[in-house]
Amino acid sequence: MSKKSYKSGFVSIVGRPNVGKSTFLNRVVGQKIAIMSDKAQTTRNKIQGIYTTKEEQIIFIDTPGIHKPRHRLGDFMVDSALSSFKGVEVILLMVNATEKRGPGDNFIIEKLKDSSTPVFLVINKIDEVHPDKLFAIIEDYKTTMDYAEIVPISAKEGNNVQTLLAQVKKYLPEGPQFYPEDQVTDHPEYFIISELIREKVLELTREEVPHSVAVVVEGIERNENDKVQVHAAVIVERSSQKGIIIGKGGKMLKDIGIRARKDIEILLGDKIYLDLWVKVQKDWRDRQTNLQDYGYRKDDY
Repeated sequence: MSKKSYKSGFVSIVGRPNVGKSTFLNRVVGQKIAIMSDKAQTTRNKIQGIYTTKEEQIIFIDTPGIHKPRHRLGDFMVDSALSSFKGVEVILLMVNATEKRGPGDNFIIEKLKDSSTPVFLVINKIDEVHPDKLFAIIEDYKTTMDYAEIVPISAKEGNNVQTLLAQVKKYLPEGPQFYPEDQVTDHPEYFIISELIREKVLELTREEVPHSVAVVVEGIERNENDKVQVHAAVIVERSSQKGIIIGKGGKMLKDIGIRARKDIEILLGDKIYLDLWVKVQKDWRDRQTNLQDYGYRKDDY
């Protein structure tokens, strides 16, 4: 009897900001590789999450939420998301069950209509709506285009996530295992560490410091006490933001560090010492050189 063939392929997750794409990705790979925040547009680069079993390997690309760009960083994020439609086996259009279909969803659907790639409609956050409402949501989206599959899920609770993975598998071609089975992302640790720190900044500073924050990990080394030392700079656009992030007597920066350290220790499986400081770089989001320095490179898409 011939050995069952291995399947592998790439799957793009697209949707408006804040529909739960990162929550879904973290659920599938079983650990935190994408940052989660209730602020829109927190994912800035395409993050590849890798799901591997004995029969298949699915490489997920989590894209920035597609929105109307207001500065160069915004342009980068939208271009990055749209470019992920190329060369994938399946596109998952994720929508939020708790919100009516809006201009943002319609904008993405228009972009997807010309795609020759199968598009799944993934209705997320079904744990937050009454089951009776689901039928109307599905019927509404059915009027917009033909979807290869329609799968309601709760990324947060895990409902139907395995069903969705089983459906995706049907569309995968036979192929090699691209990554080792224990690898969950193709991003270097520096990138994920900087994202984990940025998540804590967004969590703790709320409205005062919106998206004018970048984090650059400037070095990782093991010290004489066998602790891993991580040196990172939090970049802001104005000195008033620097004051907010440092906080009274340095308390805010300390809290950011304590929370980020816990996540980084889980990621690295090691005790770490986190050295954090804050730098002001005026209007960095509109400067191409700064965007490149902080990891937003044109050759990513």
